[in-house]
Amino acid sequence: MIDQPTIQRIHDASEIIDVISDYVTLKRRGANHLGLCPFHNEKTPSFTVSGAKGIYKCFGCGKGGNAVNFIMDIEHLTYPDALKHLAKKYHIEVKEAEQTQEQIDFATERESLMIVSDFAQKFFTKTLFEHKEGRAIGFSYLHDHRGISDALIEKFQLGYSPDQKDALTKEAQENGYKLEYLVKTGLTVQKETWTADRFSSRVIFPIHNVSGRVIAFGGRTLKTDKNIAKYLNSPESEIYSKSKILYGLFFAKKTIIQKDKCYLVEGYTDVISMHQASVENVVASSGTSLTVEQIRQIKRFTNNLTILYDGDFAGIKASLRGINLVLEEGMDVKVLLFPDGEDPDSYSRKLSSSEFLSFIEKNETDFITFKTRLLAEDSKNDPIKKVQLITDIVESVAMIPDTIRRSVYIKECSTIMDISEDILLSEVNKRRRKSAQKDKEEREKTEATENAEAIKKTISSPNIIRETQFEVEEQEIIRLLLNYGEKILVKEINEATNEEIEITTAAYIIREILKDELELTIPRYKKIFDEFQQLIMDNQSYSQKHFVNHEDNEITNTAADILSKVYPLSKIHAAGGVFIELEEMKLERIVPKTIIEYKNKVILSRMKDVFAQMLKAQETGDKVLFEELQQSYIAFTELKKQLSELLGGRIIV
Repeated sequence: MIDQPTIQRIHDASEIIDVISDYVTLKRRGANHLGLCPFHNEKTPSFTVSGAKGIYKCFGCGKGGNAVNFIMDIEHLTYPDALKHLAKKYHIEVKEAEQTQEQIDFATERESLMIVSDFAQKFFTKTLFEHKEGRAIGFSYLHDHRGISDALIEKFQLGYSPDQKDALTKEAQENGYKLEYLVKTGLTVQKETWTADRFSSRVIFPIHNVSGRVIAFGGRTLKTDKNIAKYLNSPESEIYSKSKILYGLFFAKKTIIQKDKCYLVEGYTDVISMHQASVENVVASSGTSLTVEQIRQIKRFTNNLTILYDGDFAGIKASLRGINLVLEEGMDVKVLLFPDGEDPDSYSRKLSSSEFLSFIEKNETDFITFKTRLLAEDSKNDPIKKVQLITDIVESVAMIPDTIRRSVYIKECSTIMDISEDILLSEVNKRRRKSAQKDKEEREKTEATENAEAIKKTISSPNIIRETQFEVEEQEIIRLLLNYGEKILVKEINEATNEEIEITTAAYIIREILKDELELTIPRYKKIFDEFQQLIMDNQSYSQKHFVNHEDNEITNTAADILSKVYPLSKIHAAGGVFIELEEMKLERIVPKTIIEYKNKVILSRMKDVFAQMLKAQETGDKVLFEELQQSYIAFTELKKQLSELLGGRIIV
């Protein structure tokens, strides 16, 4: 357990702009910062971060909260583990009380897999540097053969797995790590009669997630046996999905943001060699076809991508098919082709750092032009191949969301392929209409399914209707509490002491709601209301920070959601010009009116309920019950009349 003072230190130190910038490129927009949401796919930024309030909110998917919530969501961590993550970032020592067995058992399986992976990385790295076999084989290969410096070996946490059946498995079990988690991470292969290390006798490349934690491994054999796979990767697990991970992103993300560009290569050594050539904004797809998830990972940090290819023509043609996805995401894509027989690893070692970077800058070209020229060369004097080429190019250009960029590429392709610009434009538009229709049908199908589920949920839970009918009023009450709770609303005379006392907005709202024995109906709002009530009773501060940094995620998320909403200012025309009347200047009018309107709506709801019961009593002939209900209805009518007068004669129905 982490004590409360330490939790508060972590919250105070966790500057939300700094925390989120490790995962998302943020740009200032007025008082806030804006970026692409990391929790859902979006092409127009709707992810807003408020440094002043310490909250984030996505207006696309609805995610919101404080810095700890963000880490919990992005890293899939529990609340305590997210606190530890931030404590490590800000060098805050965390002293935990001894955990009970129940708390230990509660540790998530995901975190257990992370811990096992971390142990394995340390084991492999130690073997590489300190063991005779590791030095002679693994270190010699990386340092002498590949020319990788000691600093980069340590930076990427490279390692070596000994040529033994189960060296890692035994070491891990002797240190208290469960075989179950070794198997689930793929570090250990278990059969009915034996267990063995997956990566025996291989140079190890740890794979990190975007925050730098080891989640998987790649292993390269140095043996010449053709029956042994040259490269071997960890299998899919709860913490590792190959299609969603880019090798080296953790080490590259800051430079990607600084340079506003990302280089994409194929393998582990390509990434490391480019770092050695002082090009650090580079990631690898690790031999997989480029996926939408990987593209979106890059797009969180830059919109500019350059893909580096070696001279293998067949390989380039095969990979071109997947790059349409990059265009569809609206990214600017360039391509660089290395000389025959060269790749980023080999070529970067032949040139100096400045020469290598100069080569990239001079030879990279936009993807559409590269693709057109590459395929045009292959289709010379062959009408059938030329038709296929045009179809292929049209498909790529149609993927580009921006109209101006599409028109520029159409013009360029028209010149290269010697075909009418109008024909290309017509084909591109035809393809886009077809794609738009397909997207519309899929969207309607999804909406129909969601609506059906919503109807089922409403039928099975009739209380939802009752709860949501007060959504607007209850949200407004909580908004006023969160924004102005500690501000003085009115001054009153204490009848007992005859002294003037100051009443805060929160105290006034709590008093007015409770005196009529009302309670909020929507659980997330009731939680915050009840928390305010308890804080007032305990004479404690009830600032925004208390709710934004609350240990109850529902309270934090609700507070972030409400505080992120923008409310318009009221413009009042006065003699001599126009001035702005801030909302807090009108609280003495707004707060009582809000409470009265809420009470009025509650009364109307109760009157409807009583009237329905009266009809039922009339049908059953229960005169006594009917008369009791009638008296209640009359009392409610009188109360509604009083509230109407307070509202200036306006009745809410």
